Amino acid sequence: MKLKMTLIAAALVTAGFSHAQSPDVARPLTVVTFGDSTTAVRGGAVNYTSQLEARFANRADAIRFINKGIGGNTTEMARRRFEKDVLAEKADLVVIQFGINDSAVDVWKTPPATESRVSLDKYQENLRYFIEEIRKGGGEVILMTPNQIRWGSKHILEKYAKPPYDPNDEKGFTLILANYAEAVRKIAAAQKVVSVDVYALYDQWEQANGTSCKKLMSDGMHPNTEGHKLVADALEPLLQAKISK
Repeated sequence: MKLKMTLIAAALVTAGFSHAQSPDVARPLTVVTFGDSTTAVRGGAVNYTSQLEARFANRADAIRFINKGIGGNTTEMARRRFEKDVLAEKADLVVIQFGINDSAVDVWKTPPATESRVSLDKYQENLRYFIEEIRKGGGEVILMTPNQIRWGSKHILEKYAKPPYDPNDEKGFTLILANYAEAVRKIAAAQKVVSVDVYALYDQWEQANGTSCKKLMSDGMHPNTEGHKLVADALEPLLQAKISK
């Protein structure tokens, strides 16, 4: 329990977050989880949205969840579906997590790519756009950094084990992604939105357990059930505060 609370305390920034629903709000708090494959439903893992649904099952009158994660999405792709998948849902709260696909350099292509799929500047622009539009509709945001990635499956090694990545370094697959995670932190601070630093949670988990965070992933990239639990543990108290009277 002590470790869990330490992780949560280190991962959260609560500036600008309203902690309670207005007492005259009768409908459930609508929470949309908006992201890529680390949010989407995937076989073999219970994702953080589903874990939260189970934890709040006895409060279905107060909170409901809508999972809008789509595998392979960058923020550019997500921006094209943003109105339909997020704004149209009239969400009270949107949890946003992107970055792994945005930061990826497709060195496996012929000829090899030399730049990330979505530039760091464009990634930041897209995140700011999401925040601005959600706020215009009266909603709030929880912005999450992407989880870390590691050399995992043979498939990933075959595709990405070449510069600018370093297959000889355990963290050599996350070098570029780290810059995108840092950008999320800066945007959250500047925009005064709540953030959950999932990237940092993976570091803390490694330090606490004395082993690689690969154990939180099914293939070095996608969280397994335990990896999703780490995220659910960080989000749960924030959501609980929102529905508390």
